[in-house]
Amino acid sequence: MTKTNPGNFFEDFYVGQVIRHATPRTVTEGDVAHYTAIYGPRFAVQSSEAFARKLGYPRAPIDDLLTFHIVFGKTVPDISLNAVANLGYAGGRFLAPVYPGDTLSAVSEVIGLKENSNGKTGVVYVRSTGYKSDGTEVLDYVRWVMVNKREPGSPAPAPVVPTLPESIDPDALGDACPMLSAHAWDAALAGSRFRFADYVAGERIDHVDGMTVEETDHMLATRLYQNTAKVHFNQHTEGQGRFGRRLIYGGHVISLARALSFNGLGSAFHIAAINAGRHVAPLFAGDTVYAWSEVIDTARIEGRNDVGALRLRLVATKNRPCADFPYADDNGVYAENVILDFDYWALMPV
Repeated sequence: MTKTNPGNFFEDFYVGQVIRHATPRTVTEGDVAHYTAIYGPRFAVQSSEAFARKLGYPRAPIDDLLTFHIVFGKTVPDISLNAVANLGYAGGRFLAPVYPGDTLSAVSEVIGLKENSNGKTGVVYVRSTGYKSDGTEVLDYVRWVMVNKREPGSPAPAPVVPTLPESIDPDALGDACPMLSAHAWDAALAGSRFRFADYVAGERIDHVDGMTVEETDHMLATRLYQNTAKVHFNQHTEGQGRFGRRLIYGGHVISLARALSFNGLGSAFHIAAINAGRHVAPLFAGDTVYAWSEVIDTARIEGRNDVGALRLRLVATKNRPCADFPYADDNGVYAENVILDFDYWALMPV
């Protein structure tokens, strides 16, 4: 009997299956520094202990996307080790702040399965939840991933495609953000004078800057998250695949675009929810990522007079600046070089 883990193939999943993932991961100051070195995020709450404490945090929380990546990484050996590509996200909620010293683990439930028409792959839908060691839920989200079949053409279960929410209700936001002393928000130190009332639905923001991806960047990042998906690591096998090279982890693109969004959304310090996300096209080392955002909606949160919520569409491109706001046409066909379409709620001081 083999003692190694070949990972799950599409045939190994069934609706209702619950998977407790190895291994718990304690977040350290080193993780925070490494994350900053890779992406360069500048949001003041996560960057400064003094700034965070002045607002009402016990200390600076880690970046919300670092929480996401660590939880996501726990799920990879069981869910997407044999993936072709991660496809999208929905229904994500950040439920508690995470600080250096906290230990995170994850559990997933399979909520949908659908074989692809080629008979070689299928799409697996899972809801994953991240926990601290004391049982506190910090994050839950749905993702769907295309997974290889062990035996192409083998029988597949009847398709089950879950119904997912279009967006998270604004009144369900804010659990991961303590009540803040909004008057203590220092615009100069935050790097932006714009607050919640300064943004309107329909507004578009070109984040201007671009960031080129190096092989070392995404290799170090996926190792940091203990993301073991073969498509990101193994050039020997991927050199013989459909792209001929390693595919950059989709979450890497999200973090790059989010870091770039500081230029124009510097006060949007906290991602409260992920409404939807789609990886439109692959990214490879040597490509340069640009980004722009659209304000889809603005909302006040019941019981909160310290922060408001912006619903944002974050669009990333490769090798294409975003001054003309490239997106999709009326038929849903994305413009050339669009690689990410990410819909999320962010909190901002009022």
